[in-house]
Amino acid sequence: MKVLITGVSGFVGTHTAQRLLEQGDHVTGTGTRARHDTIRHENFRYIRADTTEEGAWQEEVRSADGVVNLAGKNIFNRWTRRYKQDIYDSRIRTTRRVVEAMPESGAPVLCSASAVGYYGDRGEEILTEEATGGDDFLARVGRDWEAEAFAARAKGSRVVAARFGIVLGRGGGALAKMLPAFKSFVGGPLGAGSQWFPWIHVDDLVSALLFALRSDTVAGPLNFCAPNPVRNRELAHTLGQVLGRPAAVPVPKLMVRMALGEAADPLMASIRAVPEALTTAEFPFRYPELEDALRDLVDGP
Repeated sequence: MKVLITGVSGFVGTHTAQRLLEQGDHVTGTGTRARHDTIRHENFRYIRADTTEEGAWQEEVRSADGVVNLAGKNIFNRWTRRYKQDIYDSRIRTTRRVVEAMPESGAPVLCSASAVGYYGDRGEEILTEEATGGDDFLARVGRDWEAEAFAARAKGSRVVAARFGIVLGRGGGALAKMLPAFKSFVGGPLGAGSQWFPWIHVDDLVSALLFALRSDTVAGPLNFCAPNPVRNRELAHTLGQVLGRPAAVPVPKLMVRMALGEAADPLMASIRAVPEALTTAEFPFRYPELEDALRDLVDGP
């Protein structure tokens, strides 16, 4: 299979490319860095490109069997008005350019990232893919992002909108930001800790992306999160237990807000998302339980 990955320089993009290459696929990846720092493989080609703009990189869309669309600015930086626009544009404009480049018939499969932030802060509500979207900033980004992706259906593309939960992985993702605090004995739940935390092990996320790419019957929005979401306080307790560190002292909501500004909102939101569509499709989660996932990813104290 010939696969194009936008945003291949990122944490998920790198893991996805490596898995595809291990399985014998050919991968072309785009990113804004001068080169990819870690992947060296005869079946991998890297193109430096601004995918929000038209360019020669779009030829790769036309010749691909599948596109994994992961490009987008990191949301965990302080949000200025300009940075929020960058978060929006990097996702919506890239996806629009991908779809524009597709041929009018025989379009490739499109697995386009989205996020469980699509649902907004929903308290105790269990959120399957049938749930309505929210109305905050990230929910609006998710709505528009998915609309651009689903426009590819008009060209005959099978489209999956992969609503990512919080990705846990070694050397990147949310865990890399959490570990220093916990190892320094200052980790703990955020605020009251009662908010639901929809998580997924990076290996399961990549497996689910490849499952969606290769399965002709999978389409539409899919929640890419483990079947057992936990509350934030349980996440903190379990990570502390795995590390052999105490994790009982909460981080005040005000402190999180002072550190991150408006970008703290997604960390404090309660999103009880469950992967009903993947479960129905009989996708085999390797890490359905948080403790097993963390023990696989954390080297210990």
